[in-house]
Amino acid sequence: MPMDATDFLLGGLASMGATLITNPLEVVKTRMQLQGELAAKGSYAKPYKSVGDAFITIAKNDGFLALQKGLAPSLCFQFGINAVRLGVYNTAFENGLTQAKDGNQSLWKCAFWGGTGGFIGSAIASPFFMLRTHLQSQAATQIAVGYQHKHSGILSALREIFQTHGIKGLYRGVSVTLPRAMLGSGGQLAGFGYTRDLLTRHLPDRMKSDRLISVVSGIAAGTVMAITMTPPDVVATRLYNQGVDASGKGIYYKGVLDCFIKIVKIEGIAGLYKGFWPHYMRIGPHSMLVLVFFDELKKLRNIYYQKQHTKL
Repeated sequence: MPMDATDFLLGGLASMGATLITNPLEVVKTRMQLQGELAAKGSYAKPYKSVGDAFITIAKNDGFLALQKGLAPSLCFQFGINAVRLGVYNTAFENGLTQAKDGNQSLWKCAFWGGTGGFIGSAIASPFFMLRTHLQSQAATQIAVGYQHKHSGILSALREIFQTHGIKGLYRGVSVTLPRAMLGSGGQLAGFGYTRDLLTRHLPDRMKSDRLISVVSGIAAGTVMAITMTPPDVVATRLYNQGVDASGKGIYYKGVLDCFIKIVKIEGIAGLYKGFWPHYMRIGPHSMLVLVFFDELKKLRNIYYQKQHTKL
């Protein structure tokens, strides 16, 4: 299967560009997912009452720069997961592996290749997901939610976790990021590929614009992604953020299933959708920006290749 290694690089760069814009919503989402952890509805204080209120509360108590907390590990995580998943998906797409027998894009094949790339990329980038969660949850005492880690930055966090718990400590919680990534990535890329193919085939010629099709397809992909991804994302945030004992075991949850059961039992099904709106508000623009940036970067890459070929 022919493979252009630049697909992986461009996928990572596209996601980093999107992350610079959407990271504040990731901070809000993380705080709201940890709010009222293992507490029955109505029995806890809510420092973050809504998305808008959360922005104001964070800026007022932690400062405006706190809205970009965890940016460094977030950029690393997004580069790692998207370099792989977009590279794998685009390679499959350009080699016809996402097509059905009739030549149209197959929803299930798109989901398979998107999910496969997401699975691999998530496994590689998992430590940065944990570090991002630790840093984004840090807050002033009066608005703190969840376990508060005392890291001063990404390097100190890496050093502290590795020295105390080794490689295993850096990959704690990886078991939930894998299904999370498969569901989210598969849904996103299936939604994007299927919508783009549908619009390309049915839009009147006067309305066919590559950029418009990419934007609309990105919005559709983000919607599918937010719906499928929020429950495993809440579980991932809880598992990654919980404190650990001397042996490295979580102090709140034993694992994915235990976390899921405790959330549903104590917080109800709604607990699995905490932070949905900031997640949706982030994932939609983020999904759109990643895929649009990726398409634009590929066009620039192809123009460069054509110029080099012409010179030869």
